[in-house]
Amino acid sequence: MNLLTITRVFLGIIFVWYGTLKFFSGMSPAEGLAIATIDKLFFSLIPAKISITLLAIWELIIGIGFLWGRCLKYISILYLVHITLTFTPLILLSDICFTNPPFEFTIVGQYIGKNLVFFMVGLMIYKQSKEL
Repeated sequence: MNLLTITRVFLGIIFVWYGTLKFFSGMSPAEGLAIATIDKLFFSLIPAKISITLLAIWELIIGIGFLWGRCLKYISILYLVHITLTFTPLILLSDICFTNPPFEFTIVGQYIGKNLVFFMVGLMIYKQSKEL
């Protein structure tokens, strides 16, 4: 097993874990942020319970796909769209992401910022999937 495969499997575990937590109200530390972001993105048209459930399903599909190791091109695209959307609070909810925009992050902003690394891992998985 190469390093990228191991990374993909661990990423799959994280997404299954975090996605599962979102099915249980109050268990995911990102629940409030996710609901607020989806609410802004969709102009309050999607009820909170539905939006967090759809996000949970999306994350589980990604996680299971990474663990399964099949259809990686499509799973990687779903993943890259997901990770890209995790940056939207930096613009839509900047008041909770920064103490002094754009330089001083809050803990929420730092939580979002670390997704740059996850994005790069997703690009590597996508690139590898196209070579298979």
